[in-house]
Amino acid sequence: MAIDLGERRIGIAMSDPQGILATPQGVLLRSGDERADLLRLARLVEESGVETVVVGLPLSLTGRKGPAARAAADEIEALSHLVAVPILAFDERLSTVEAARRRRERAETPAGSRPRRRALSGRPIPPIDAEAAAIVLEAFLASRPRGGGGVGGDSGRRSKGAGDDDG
Repeated sequence: MAIDLGERRIGIAMSDPQGILATPQGVLLRSGDERADLLRLARLVEESGVETVVVGLPLSLTGRKGPAARAAADEIEALSHLVAVPILAFDERLSTVEAARRRRERAETPAGSRPRRRALSGRPIPPIDAEAAAIVLEAFLASRPRGGGGVGGDSGRRSKGAGDDDG
């Protein structure tokens, strides 16, 4: 699972169990109560059964932590006390710019017509925050060695089956 911590919305994306695809899942609207928002995120993490949560860290273009990155780091720290899975901060520089570009591509229309709310495929265009979370997750998945499993669902978990030793 990846999270994009926006000021008004929190974008959510999930990977497939193999850790290959990242898909925007939607957004949580900020309530104005950071603790309540973190509890909603923690519940979502638990219900999703993910093994790792990747949170976008909005570093400056020079790689430094500005006010937004420090605020995100504080939220990451607070969330880490509410969930039982690892939470990893991951550089999200330009993820929202890329998300906006992808949205424009999906919504392209003939000149003079209204912008689309659905992609040419007929599917709704995901909110920009969810798309940004998917971009962060894609970058994270691409940065890991192959065969590492996903960060969503039950990746990496094994059930006992034929040929397994009981000990």
